[in-house]
Amino acid sequence: MSANGSAPVGLLSYETLVHALAGAMGSVTAMTTFFPLDTAKSRLQVDESRKSKSTPVILAEIAQEEGVLALYRGWFPVISSLCCSNFVYFYTFNTLKRLTPTGPRQSRLGVDLLTGIVSGAVNVILTTPMWVVNTRLKLQGAKFRNEDLQQTHYKGIFDAFSQIVASEGAATLWNGTLPSLILVLNPAVQFMFYESLKRRAGKGGRKISSAEIFLMGAVAKAVATTATYPLQTVQAILRFGQYKVEGKGGLMGSLANVFSLLMERIKKHGVLGLYKGLEAKLLQTVLTAALMFVVYEKMAAAAFKLMDPHGKLRK
Repeated sequence: MSANGSAPVGLLSYETLVHALAGAMGSVTAMTTFFPLDTAKSRLQVDESRKSKSTPVILAEIAQEEGVLALYRGWFPVISSLCCSNFVYFYTFNTLKRLTPTGPRQSRLGVDLLTGIVSGAVNVILTTPMWVVNTRLKLQGAKFRNEDLQQTHYKGIFDAFSQIVASEGAATLWNGTLPSLILVLNPAVQFMFYESLKRRAGKGGRKISSAEIFLMGAVAKAVATTATYPLQTVQAILRFGQYKVEGKGGLMGSLANVFSLLMERIKKHGVLGLYKGLEAKLLQTVLTAALMFVVYEKMAAAAFKLMDPHGKLRK
């Protein structure tokens, strides 16, 4: 969408609001559809003593040991966090996109990457507390193979917030922020690839089909996820809140945690240990991202057509 002409440019605009709402609803729809895969991924990342590595086997074990509903444990906090997170990300991304001039394809790739990084950083700072809480709730009641992992007892989102602040301090709500800030490269690379593929597919005003959008979203997410997966594992462990480097705090403590976790993972499981759970993660994120982009594009297009049938606001 072009930002030129009569459309207002700034933080508040009809176009950016549509994109933000469509992105939020797209992510909620997609995550709900593939939520059990996210459950399997979380178990593989945090519970190192679990021997099963196949996603179907993990899902069958959870269903047998904890009940089928355990596959959807933590759904509400995850969906709430995801909805807020994607609203912030899509709103920031499209606001910045409107403020940057269009140019050659090579320079546009760089602009898309930088826009994605800034949008991701804003998103991380604002929404990390929600993701810390939803990680705790998602793993609450899980039957861990690793005996060192302690069970938590939260009654819900607000109770989890209050217990964490009271017993561990408010700073705990930003556990995993450093790897999360580094991981803004994930959606940044994803959106850079997706926007590039979309521009190429839509060249000359060609209409892009839902199947093409699904495929482009899948390819973009697969590249981004594989490249950043080791840090995603570290992020999940830190959010669970049961790993610390003694005697260090602040940024240095965070760096020490990240480095120590990476080294410990390699020592125990080899370099491939950094990619434990990648199969489940790829299945979940690739399918989720692909479906999200389809819902996002269709909802945004429908909203623009309904509210702005002649395209005056977007010219």
